[in-house]
Amino acid sequence: MAKPDDRSDNVERLQHAISNTMENLRESEDFLRAHKGEMHATDVADLKAKNERREEAIEGFRSEIKDEADYQAGQSHR
Repeated sequence: MAKPDDRSDNVERLQHAISNTMENLRESEDFLRAHKGEMHATDVADLKAKNERREEAIEGFRSEIKDEADYQAGQSHR
């Protein structure tokens, strides 16, 4: 038997994911500022690409939060 869909903590989990991803993004940007001159160009490009993916992930998380809010609003009208 499948478990019922428990979405009660989705927004909290998504907000936590956003916070963690933003922290990782800031830390890697700080690292780049401090060490870019010592790094191989490929490593710099890789880290910049990873940060772009982090920014895309944050946008995705925010979209999911909006979807979740819409879902919960629809559930409250039943």
